[in-house]
Amino acid sequence: MDRFSFLNAAHTEFFAQLYDQYLDNPDSVEPSWRSFFQGFDFGMATYNEENVADQMAQYSSNSVASGQVSEKVLKEFNVIKLIDGYRTRGHLFTKTNPVRERRIHTPNLAIENFGLSTADLDTVFDAAKILGHQPATLKEIISRLENIYCQSIGVEYMYIRKPEVVQWIQDRLNVNDNLPSFDVEQKKNILDKLNEAVSFENFLHTKYVGQKRFSLEGGESIIPALDALIEAAAEKGVEQFVMGMAHRGRLNILANIFGKATQDIFSEFDGKDYDQEYFDGDVKYHLGLTSDRKTKSGKSININLAPNPSHLETVGAVIEGIARAKQDKYFPDDFSKVLPIAVHGDAAVAGQGIVYEIVQMAQLDGYKTGGTIHLVINNQVGFTTNYLDARSSTYCTDIAKVTLSPVLHVNADDTEAVVHAMLFALDYRMAFGGDVFIDLLGYRKYGHNEGDEPRFTQPVLYKIIARHKNPRDIYAEKLIVDGIIDQAYVNKIESEYKAKLDENLQESRKKDLTIIKPFMQDEWQGFVQVSDDVMLQKVDTTYDKKKLDGILETISTLPSDKKFINKITKIVTDRKVMYDNNQIDWGTAEALAFGSLLQEGFDVRLSGQDVERGTFSHRHAVVKVEDSEEEVILLNSVQDKKGKFNVFNSFLSEYGVLGFDYGYALTNPNSLTIWEAQFGDFSNGCQIMIDQYISCGEDKWNNQNGIVMLLPHGYEGQGAEHSSARMERYLQLCSRHNMYVADCTTPANFFHLLRRQMKTKFRKPLVVFSPKSLLRHPLCVSTQEELANGSFQETIDDTSVDKSKVKTVVFCTGKFYYDILAEREKLERKDVALVRIEQLFPLPTEQLKAIIATYPNADDYVWAQEEPKNMGAYSYMLVNFNLVPWRLASLKNYSAPAAGSHTRDRRRHADAIRMVFDKNLFR
Repeated sequence: MDRFSFLNAAHTEFFAQLYDQYLDNPDSVEPSWRSFFQGFDFGMATYNEENVADQMAQYSSNSVASGQVSEKVLKEFNVIKLIDGYRTRGHLFTKTNPVRERRIHTPNLAIENFGLSTADLDTVFDAAKILGHQPATLKEIISRLENIYCQSIGVEYMYIRKPEVVQWIQDRLNVNDNLPSFDVEQKKNILDKLNEAVSFENFLHTKYVGQKRFSLEGGESIIPALDALIEAAAEKGVEQFVMGMAHRGRLNILANIFGKATQDIFSEFDGKDYDQEYFDGDVKYHLGLTSDRKTKSGKSININLAPNPSHLETVGAVIEGIARAKQDKYFPDDFSKVLPIAVHGDAAVAGQGIVYEIVQMAQLDGYKTGGTIHLVINNQVGFTTNYLDARSSTYCTDIAKVTLSPVLHVNADDTEAVVHAMLFALDYRMAFGGDVFIDLLGYRKYGHNEGDEPRFTQPVLYKIIARHKNPRDIYAEKLIVDGIIDQAYVNKIESEYKAKLDENLQESRKKDLTIIKPFMQDEWQGFVQVSDDVMLQKVDTTYDKKKLDGILETISTLPSDKKFINKITKIVTDRKVMYDNNQIDWGTAEALAFGSLLQEGFDVRLSGQDVERGTFSHRHAVVKVEDSEEEVILLNSVQDKKGKFNVFNSFLSEYGVLGFDYGYALTNPNSLTIWEAQFGDFSNGCQIMIDQYISCGEDKWNNQNGIVMLLPHGYEGQGAEHSSARMERYLQLCSRHNMYVADCTTPANFFHLLRRQMKTKFRKPLVVFSPKSLLRHPLCVSTQEELANGSFQETIDDTSVDKSKVKTVVFCTGKFYYDILAEREKLERKDVALVRIEQLFPLPTEQLKAIIATYPNADDYVWAQEEPKNMGAYSYMLVNFNLVPWRLASLKNYSAPAAGSHTRDRRRHADAIRMVFDKNLFR
């Protein structure tokens, strides 16, 4: 008996499954099968070369001639390979581009490339069962494969490593050969939404000629697709919908999906002033909205479109944070009830690095949201850049392969296919809790904006686009041919919708002001917006000492039934020793602040690189059991804890993670949400989030946010990248009432600063230049009394001097205070007072005025900083601190924040300190 005779009795479906198993792990199949598959793969080894058909024919001929395998079995197997070819490469040969011919990819799906020929077209093959059908001719199998994989939807999924997921996708695609199947009412609804999308853009184009609106034209099919998504999602139990997108198509989506009053949109086009002086607003195509929508079946769904700046893709991180905050708050046991959807542009999704950061979050415990639907509005051009110059990858969506997410490429002109793909994406997300991408291939009717001339750079493409029908007219013609509607129906729905727009335009022009509704105000009940005068008011942050004693007992006691390394045991137990000795250090004060807030019902979320232990090994919010690495979080055992404590080591991202945490804080004002940088200057990796959201989100969008940024800062000879948190950049951004900036010098003040962040009835971003060496400085300790009954001190006066003898008053902040203090003690200069400014913004001017008045004989005032003159707070103080004439004690101007040589760094540092005590030095 020959060694392959067993094949002749094998069931086609069986060895199709077995071949898939072999491809996944060759050693997992029986040796005879493995030998056959290896031989067959030889015939496909040169699939990417021109002679593949000849190779396959030769292999088939040799196999049959030798009697190893019957021709019938070999042909069945060739058909399986053909099916596999369509599944793997069919997306390269689809009809998905409405305005361009597709690029040519080789080899193609010709049957000759799979050991088959035209003589086999009428042969019946059992392999059809793989597609969910009875045995069928090769011709019928090819027809079904063309329908499934090569029509208006191209699907990429064969790289997914979970067989059950692949099988689910294949089963789903096999239904109706992956072709849409909608009833008459559904088709009419699709047309109605298409009409709204098209008519809205036409109306704006005629009423506001030349004004920027970043039209959706060429991608209008997204409107019926989103409408269908929301309706179907509500039926599947989704209760909240969080969406982020750039500017293109935003106005259309606001009007026709989120129900924003078109009167308000028209007022924005007319350029009217706002109804409030408190904020300055933003352009109309950056604004967000929250609304409650009733579905056709009567279900309620809360839908949110986040505001965003022109910096493409930043909002993707924000909406993930928003979604996670809602999930943690309302549905901690079922994340599927909050659905995030990110709308991208083709150039941005391929070119912006933050997309990679966001995608990498998708399966991480601290950042996952149960799956995001990514929808790319693919204009096939980025501003003026052709798609071939915009990426190296085949598709703009190839980032999806990072998380093995399926991708559906869809022709934007085939609206039913777009809706069909969207419903597939929803079902996939609900089934597997993973990301899914839809690449909506359309075009951009005008230039980057309506005043731009696209024919400068794409003259051929825009000749085609100028002649191209819009998706509504294409779909209406199809429905007319099918006898579902007539032209009168189309005219009727168009005229009715335009009449509503005309009516709303006239009503809007009767109003003098534009009203901007703040985004997600349902989450902010009971909070008020305040200006800097209220920000400077004292807040009661005291806490019962007995409760602090109890929290301390919890955070200083490790479980007795578990073994920990000696160092961690000492660190944890030393907390109690220091507490009892009234020498509370920074890490302990922070933990006590967290514990007190948890007892009061506030949540605490801390994330960033290495935050569980702390970059400088001071926090140990998570401790590991020595022999199992089981995690122990002592703060979760705090007695009477009402809030939730979560601490997450982030992946190595700043931009994406800060964006996520900003979104989280935007959604849950009762969570102390903290992002900590590994070193303070690493925050420059997320400068866009700081510039476009944190510093001005309230001023642009009327949204409060209580995000806390901990930025380790201090000059200790660690070089240019581990010294400065770039204080000057944050202070330059400070204005009016936009945020707090602090640089504390005592554990107690840090304790009260964190508590103040939650105890007010408003929220502002808080930037803290946190310490490194002070974490263990013997003088940087506080007492139980200072924690229990103290408050946050915006300024700390010098109580150790005889004020009548003081000639020089030195103002400083942060760690530099201790350096100057040591030098004063060394020099025995009792005529020098050191005044600490703990809060740099809002600057406590009245407190400083009062302190200055207590030094009647002072005639020398100094601003001292360890940063170079062109960095740190100097320029900020120069503009904002004019109560007395003062001089500067600092390093000279430098390009880098600090010298690489430790010796040079320390010499310069010492020179700055010497300048404090000698006004004539270096003049």
